[in-house]
Amino acid sequence: MSLGPHPTAPRARVDGDRWFRRYAVTATPARRLLVLPHAGGSASFFHSWGTAFDSDTEVVVARYPGRHDRLTDPCVDSMEELTEQVTEALLPLLDVPLTLFGHSMGASLAYEVALRLAAEHGTRPAALHVSSRKPPHRLTPKRLHEQGDDALIAEVRRLGGTDEALLADPDLREIVLPAIRADFTVVGTYGPRTAEPVGCPVHAYVGDRDPSITVHDMSDWADVAPEGFRLDVLDGGHFYLQDRRESLTRMIAARMTGRTA
Repeated sequence: MSLGPHPTAPRARVDGDRWFRRYAVTATPARRLLVLPHAGGSASFFHSWGTAFDSDTEVVVARYPGRHDRLTDPCVDSMEELTEQVTEALLPLLDVPLTLFGHSMGASLAYEVALRLAAEHGTRPAALHVSSRKPPHRLTPKRLHEQGDDALIAEVRRLGGTDEALLADPDLREIVLPAIRADFTVVGTYGPRTAEPVGCPVHAYVGDRDPSITVHDMSDWADVAPEGFRLDVLDGGHFYLQDRRESLTRMIAARMTGRTA
């Protein structure tokens, strides 16, 4: 089953301008790509994606609270709340076909957003792209959020993808740790869940040297993809998309525009 809202909790208005950073803005985009970052990640990680697609594609990256220009906003530490807020902020952006891409934690979030859009708003993404994350029914959550700061930092360093300067400087580390802990709480308290199908094609990506996610793990996303599934293995580790950005975005672009990739 997908995550559902609290039945008695009123739904507050969500400010989409705070939740999303737009890249390659065009007056009348033909399509839109929403990127959902990894645990501890931010919109700035995907800044270069803004110039990786054609002029008809608007790239929108989620800005999670508790970091960068949302530093004073309270962190979100549950998948349910994160899904609800991202989905509500996304509603004004459904005027053109929407593709979802999520990396690591963002892959789980993209999946839940896709389910919620269909269940509550009667709309389906054009496609769901998931990267470096087990599907919901195969997750084995770690309880790292219950451990000390050193354990969290060690895991972030093991996976890579975070500026080492932020982790090495005690003052900067104190600033970024609340967001990292909140994201690892989201990850550590989510799943395993029923393999509920999404009503769109699913494309999966993984690095061939990922220390945590195997090709077999990613192949199990096929269980939620009755509308079509494809898996691509790229050279690299958990953050293969740093060195393989051009290859990855080229594949996503081709699939968004209907070209063969």
